[in-house]
Amino acid sequence: MKRFEMILGTALLLAFLTLGQGFYNYHVKLMKQQKVELQKSANAKDLPKSTNAKDSQLANDETKNSEDKSDSNTKATAINWKKPSEDKPYPDLAKHPNAFIKVSIAKQRVYIMDGKNTLYTMYASTGSKDSPTPTGTYHIQAERGPFFYNASSKEGAKDFVSFKDHGIYLFHTVPTDKNGNFVKKEADQLGKKANSHGCVRLAVPDAQWVFKNVPEGMKVEIH
Repeated sequence: MKRFEMILGTALLLAFLTLGQGFYNYHVKLMKQQKVELQKSANAKDLPKSTNAKDSQLANDETKNSEDKSDSNTKATAINWKKPSEDKPYPDLAKHPNAFIKVSIAKQRVYIMDGKNTLYTMYASTGSKDSPTPTGTYHIQAERGPFFYNASSKEGAKDFVSFKDHGIYLFHTVPTDKNGNFVKKEADQLGKKANSHGCVRLAVPDAQWVFKNVPEGMKVEIH
């Protein structure tokens, strides 16, 4: 009887020890898992929102879309060819003896420059693909006048100033008909589309200012 009790006691002891070891191992495993989870959570809090290439690309795309939207809104702004291009006075060229004119075909703009400083920016429409505006460096020539009309192209303009080939390539207003009436369809392309026969079209007040103020000999850069 005593021997049976000893065997039973030993078996129960081994069972409790085994069970206890199992609980201990489970507890250790659970603690390790919790530690890993806590570490992951801590790392996640320390990292910025865009921590990988995909997130960075998404952020860049959002920035680009925002910039494109801004550009689109700028292009959508109505250009009034009957008014000056800028809401500020035209420059006093007497105070800028080294001023020159820069024409950007890519941007459809004319800049009145003094060194690297832009004094005034004008909307423009340069030559079309079939009759482009010549690029290079030129100088304002003697030929200028209040109005001309070209019967062959059935197009005229006001306040013209020559910069190449003595009356062939000009700065002038948006186009007119033979009676001096502005052609709205063409005028509405100002600042948006290169659509002239090679001359540089300007808003009505801008062309008038160039006609009255830009001196013969002033440098003209076209690119």
